[in-house]
Amino acid sequence: MCNLYNIATSQDAVRDWTRAMRDIMGNLEPSLDVYPNMPGPVVRNTPDDQRELAKLLWGMPTPAERVKGKADYGTTNIRNPQYAHWQQYVGVENRCVVPVTSFAEPSPTPGDKDPETGIQRNYWYALTEDRLLFFFAGLWTKWHGVRKVKDGPGDFELYGFMTTSPNAFIKPIHEKAMPVILRTQEETETWLTAPWSEAKRLQRTAPDDALVIVEKPATQTKLTQQAPAQGALF
Repeated sequence: MCNLYNIATSQDAVRDWTRAMRDIMGNLEPSLDVYPNMPGPVVRNTPDDQRELAKLLWGMPTPAERVKGKADYGTTNIRNPQYAHWQQYVGVENRCVVPVTSFAEPSPTPGDKDPETGIQRNYWYALTEDRLLFFFAGLWTKWHGVRKVKDGPGDFELYGFMTTSPNAFIKPIHEKAMPVILRTQEETETWLTAPWSEAKRLQRTAPDDALVIVEKPATQTKLTQQAPAQGALF
């Protein structure tokens, strides 16, 4: 499951692609690594019919029966939208698109670890070697609850993105799933505006030649952060 991705593009590029007319997210860093339970940019529809670029927290509300302990750290990847818990979020008012230029999957090889940190190194995927902009098909919602026990309950805006069966390119590294990727403006528009009966068709495996590997474990020297062990996939 994808629990780390990078955005290395401009806000103008995201707004132009998605036709977002409102921007409330603040400044976008030149290169931003996003981990679970951290803020990331999304483009969403709003009740006043404005398309908006905003910064939300990564990790949708977890079904109650799957929450362990007093805090819900969030569900990052959503595989089964037909599940009753997710049906409340599949309307256009809760759909969003998540800008991405590359995403990571941990190496399945036990020896691919940083010798200093012990962190498993990643394979990084992108559309092209120069990491062109694309989007994940996402869902978002407002939520009140406990994200961190030490902070207590609070009000949050959360997002996650869809996954699907891996293609032949991804499967040797992650055999269970890959993100649902949107590679054209037409696809992002469909995801944001179409009835669910049409939009759900975008939850499909990308062609085998849709992605390239832009970084392998052998080329990585040191990782300074590790994705938290959270973010269910179901």
